[in-house]
Amino acid sequence: MLPYVYRVTKYDPADRDRHGYYDGPEPSTSDHGPVEAAYLRAVAAFAEDTGIEQLAIREPQLGGFVHFGLEPPVDGYGLAGLFPAGPAGFHDGALVSIPVATELVRAMLRDNGAWCRLEAEGAFTVHVGWDQYLYIGSNLPCEAALARSRALGLFPERLDASPYDFAPDDPTYVQRPADADFWARLHWTVSTHRAVFLEEISASNASRWHRLTRDTIETVRSQLAPRAQLAVWPDLLTDVDKAVAALPDEGLVEVIREGEDGQITSMIVDETQFEAVTAQLAGARAAGVVSMYAGEDLPSFTAVLPDRDGVLRARWQTEPTPGDRDWAFLKTLRRGQVVTGTVTRIADFGVTFVDIGGFTAMIDIPELSWRPFGHPSDVVSVGQEVTAEVLDIDMVRERVPLSLRAVQEDPWPQVARRIGQVVTGPVTRILPQGVLVRVEDRDDGFEGLVHTSELDASPGENVVEVGDALTVKIIGVDVARRRVSLSQTQARATRPEGGSESGSA
Repeated sequence: MLPYVYRVTKYDPADRDRHGYYDGPEPSTSDHGPVEAAYLRAVAAFAEDTGIEQLAIREPQLGGFVHFGLEPPVDGYGLAGLFPAGPAGFHDGALVSIPVATELVRAMLRDNGAWCRLEAEGAFTVHVGWDQYLYIGSNLPCEAALARSRALGLFPERLDASPYDFAPDDPTYVQRPADADFWARLHWTVSTHRAVFLEEISASNASRWHRLTRDTIETVRSQLAPRAQLAVWPDLLTDVDKAVAALPDEGLVEVIREGEDGQITSMIVDETQFEAVTAQLAGARAAGVVSMYAGEDLPSFTAVLPDRDGVLRARWQTEPTPGDRDWAFLKTLRRGQVVTGTVTRIADFGVTFVDIGGFTAMIDIPELSWRPFGHPSDVVSVGQEVTAEVLDIDMVRERVPLSLRAVQEDPWPQVARRIGQVVTGPVTRILPQGVLVRVEDRDDGFEGLVHTSELDASPGENVVEVGDALTVKIIGVDVARRRVSLSQTQARATRPEGGSESGSA
């Protein structure tokens, strides 16, 4: 916040009533003459006193909805001739000279449809408010500019702050930047859906729409305005009749139309214009309808372009979508982090889905348990609270694989220490290369393979059946591959004559 803030107006403080409202003879619109010129000279005087030669445009807006168009809008929103690149130069962060800045102030005083904050960070601000109220802030007292303003017939008054100082809608909201992760996500989305639409907002109430395909995405990216807000939408409907059917009975909507020439235009309309819009859509290649009311028809995900150095300096806040909330949550996770969640579903193909803080993560079958099991429902159940470790965070596909077994003690080193033991356990399966025998006395006990060469029976003899108790010796444990090797013949040789097994399952 700057230490010196002044409200500079044409209104004599002596003409205010006891409530502070002005009731003198000055009109609330611009005279387009000497009074307007006095305002502009005052801005230049304060800039000169502060030593400022350039100002940055911040939070630009178009359409007259800030001051509700007290004067009729003009072509170009009062920006005509101010930017070499045309209205596209009116974007957040654009630097303008003091003469151009004063022309922007003129447009705002006339309420011609363009509005912005003009700022030199930490040094100087110019904000235009309602009814010809001008707010100038500086890091210096600007005594000469104050005297100049008074000599011009204006009335500067010291304030604590400008009512138009920027304040975020939600200070806790973390805005997603259009960084490498965003573009990788967008490429993946385009590849998955073949085409999506990108809405580019370089100034509030001014959208450009782009169809993104694998062939066009990088070209569109290179042409976006600096610091623009971006919103990714599903592709337009090629069945235009369905788009027309999506028009509500009443309300404000944005209608997007793609012509046969591929040009994309949009218009904001209400129910009084729906009939005319329907006629315009008749010759469209594709169309879509988006509600203008907060919380309705949200895009898939949004972002704001950072500067070339990767820093997000634009102060826009996009309306958060479920996809944006997922992104924000994923940014809080780290590999190896232990999380708690609730099992929400066990898919037929075995993957277990877990809700962790409103985001659905997944556990693949091998990560459910160190021990063998027949089905995931043998390990977890829907509604069960589980604790698991985050294995990875895939910011492109927005997936988080978890592991239950990672937070459990690995039993395999214990199994490895049992090499040489003789145990008795049931045969669980018969395989072409031998039989599997459970070597622990529990339903989820580990199994080992008795190769046919380690069986007492002669080759071809079917003397072992599932369920038979077999006495075997643990002759090897491959911890890396999770395999146990057993021998019936070595168990017989190890057992003392007339004695019993040295171990049991």
